[in-house]
This record gives sequence, structure tokens and C-alpha cells, in this order.
Amino acid sequence: MKTESIYKTPGQLVAALVSDNGWTNRLVASVLNKDETFISKLIADKVHITAELAIQLEEVFLVKAEVFLDLQKNFDLAKARYTSTPNPKRASRAKLLSDLPITEMINRGWLSVKNTKDIEEIESSISDFFGSKDSDWSEIFPHAAKKTNADDDVTPIQLAWLYKVKKIAENMVVKPYSQAKATSLLKQLKPLLIAPEEARKVPKLFTEAGIRLVFVEALKSSKIDGVCFWLSESKPVIGISLRFDRMDNFWFVLRHELEHLIKEHSKSTAHIDNDISGDTETIQQQEVEANEAASEFCVPQDKLKSFIARKSPLFPTRDFLGFCKIHGVHPCLVAGQIRFKTKRFELFNSYNEKIRQHVLPSAIYDGWGDVSPF
Repeated sequence: MKTESIYKTPGQLVAALVSDNGWTNRLVASVLNKDETFISKLIADKVHITAELAIQLEEVFLVKAEVFLDLQKNFDLAKARYTSTPNPKRASRAKLLSDLPITEMINRGWLSVKNTKDIEEIESSISDFFGSKDSDWSEIFPHAAKKTNADDDVTPIQLAWLYKVKKIAENMVVKPYSQAKATSLLKQLKPLLIAPEEARKVPKLFTEAGIRLVFVEALKSSKIDGVCFWLSESKPVIGISLRFDRMDNFWFVLRHELEHLIKEHSKSTAHIDNDISGDTETIQQQEVEANEAASEFCVPQDKLKSFIARKSPLFPTRDFLGFCKIHGVHPCLVAGQIRFKTKRFELFNSYNEKIRQHVLPSAIYDGWGDVSPF
């Protein structure tokens, strides 16, 4: 007989085999110990070919069982394609649900979901969170973000964090903003570097300057420290994750983002920071500017360079503390800069100071056991 590949269904193949052998349905039914109606249904593809039935047909017609099973599989798939309704959103839905930390967002109160097994309810809550009817989290607002690896694109997890900062900032009330206020703010912040508890004054100073300062605990694996963006031409926002609960990291990140704000790096899509997209050369320069401003703010860099050159590799404690006192900054800030520049991360760890307990009580924040109402 002709090769089995020309048949589209197992019933067509059975009918051809019966005919080629000069048999009747009654004969085949007797051999298989079935009634004649069963064979008629088999030929009409109204009987599903199981593994057991495929073996029986193999024994009768001397055609491998795999042939019958493959025809049945292909026939089932063809029927399913014909009857199913195409849904191009399935792929995007799968990506959305796999990329976002759904459970963590529910636990943090970011998503309002009663039944965690109800995909439609989860998807609807995600749409509400991002303010998008089709759960399209790719519509981002202009921003500049400082990340551990600034060459990577923004991830959905980081974008979720950014949107939470945005939602909180939209509900904040602050004084009118001006660039002069932002510049003047630097002078007001500088004296606060002397002690960790002075950070409690930071939120109020930002409010007076017209800058929405928001603290949102980082989502797991987000690896994001801070962000700067604008709600409108006169409504700047700085978001801080306090991912590292250290005084030196807090001040460095805060000053880094403040530089983005003052230079208006993130005020329009033409100046998006390098965590998202844009011209690599321009974006990298913006990060360099922000990092240099942050380093200089924490410790005068020319003085620090001279100190390292003179005191390395021993760095006597007396000289180290004397240097900190002369420049009016807490030892934690100087220690952080020295560790970074010398790559000797074992130096002066005893001078590290936690900052979260000092800054959060007077701040607008979400996380660390508390849920923001916005």
C-alpha cells in the first residue's frame, strides 16, 4: 500500500488498510473482538486512538503503533487550532506574570488581590497599579536611575518600584519648586553630615524646597538605589530605596539624585538616564557628573586624595579621625570613600552607621513593615 504519510487522520489510514487487504469491517471487528459499529466509528475518526488500541492495530495491520498515535496527535492538534480562539495577549500576559514579583507586590499591599489563583484578578490589579488598561508596563515616564549595573536596561521589577515611588509622590503636598531652592538646599544639607541623627531633618528640607522625597523599600532582586524624575515641569521627585542601611550610602545616593535634578538630566525624554535607553556617551557622562558631585559633597576629593597618598597603607586611626573632624563630616562618610578608592573594603568598618532609623520617622515612605496609603 502507499506510505502512511499521505493520510491525515487515523480513520483514513484504517479505512485504506481494510480496503487494501480486501477485508470488511465485520472481519476486522471480529479480529479485534469489537462490534462492527466500533470499526465504523474508528474509520469516521469518532474513536480516540489510545496506546493500547494502537498496539492492537499494529498487530492486525502490521503498521507500527507510533504511526496511528502520531496521526491521532496531529488530528487532535488540527481540530484544536480550528476551534480555539486566537489570543495574542497570552504571550505578553505570561511575560508580565513571570517578570513581576507578584507575590511580593501582593504582600507589600501594592496589588489588591483576594484570590491569588485568579489570573484575571491579578492582571486587573496590575493594570490599576501601572495605570494602564492593558497591563502595559513598558510605558515609562522619563527618569534617571542609579543602579548597581548602570549599563543594563530597566527591569520590570525596577519599573514596579519606580511606579510605587510615582504613586506616592503624586499625593504629596510640598512648597513650590525652583532651581534656586534646589541649589540652596545643598548648603542646608552639608552641616547634617556630622552625625547620623541629623538625617531626620532631610525630609522637611526637601519639602520646603518643593522636592517630593520618597523612600520605598526595594523589591527583592531589584538592585536599585535611587531615582529622579518629574511629574511635571515644576514637580521633581527623588526616590530612595535605602537598599544599604548605611550613612555613607544614603548621603551618596541622595546627592547623586539631587545632581540629576539640578542638572535636569531627567526632565524630558531627551535626557533619560542610562538605566533605560538613549545615547550611551551622553548618559554615561551624566552618571559621571552625578557621581563626582556626590563624592565631592561627602568629602572634598582633593583633600581625600592627598590624605590617601600620605597615609596609605596604614591609615592611623588618630589621623583618620582628625581628617574627619577638620572637614566636619562623620567618619562613616570618609571611611566609605576610602574603601571605594583603595578597594580595601576591610578598612574602618567599625565606623559604619545605620541611617534608616533616623530618616524614616520624619519621611514619607513605604516598606520596612509599613504600607503607604497611596
